[in-house]
Amino acid sequence: MRRLLLLRHAKTENDAPSGRDQDRRLDNRGRLDAAEIGGWIGRHPPFPEAVLVSSAVRANQTWEIAWEAMQDLVPPPQVEFPPDLYGADPAQLLEAVHAAVATDPKVLMLVGHNPGMHELALMLAGSGDAAGRKELGDNLPTSGLAIFDFEIDDWSDVAFRRGRLAKFVSPRLLKQTSGD
Repeated sequence: MRRLLLLRHAKTENDAPSGRDQDRRLDNRGRLDAAEIGGWIGRHPPFPEAVLVSSAVRANQTWEIAWEAMQDLVPPPQVEFPPDLYGADPAQLLEAVHAAVATDPKVLMLVGHNPGMHELALMLAGSGDAAGRKELGDNLPTSGLAIFDFEIDDWSDVAFRRGRLAKFVSPRLLKQTSGD
């Protein structure tokens, strides 16, 4: 079995001082939300063994803050920053997942952006948590986390509609359910 975690970056400022979209930083709410989702991940094994993070500033900050919240609870994962995750469509994101066969983690996390992350989540969900699938159908919000399980032995076998949505969480949903 393989587990894939798709984490959208946290809430950001509207414009970066440089004017470049890739340079947008997290705002105060984004920092709080990234810490909250990181803490949740740290309390809910299995933990990511490998993490692929978009090269955009906001994705890097989301990962750094989330990792800070979980690092005392979770063994350190292997972290990479592939530049092609920024602006990736679902097919490109799926290629990144397939490439994980090289290091073969049992649990892989991607930290990236919509619309690609949301579209990938919708395309992977073949079964699983009905309420989570309904909620995810509307949006993968900032700091939203979609967790998929695949009954496979190799990352190259991950395919659309083959995933089971194990859990969908976001800071808003965590507040509604008071935590876990």
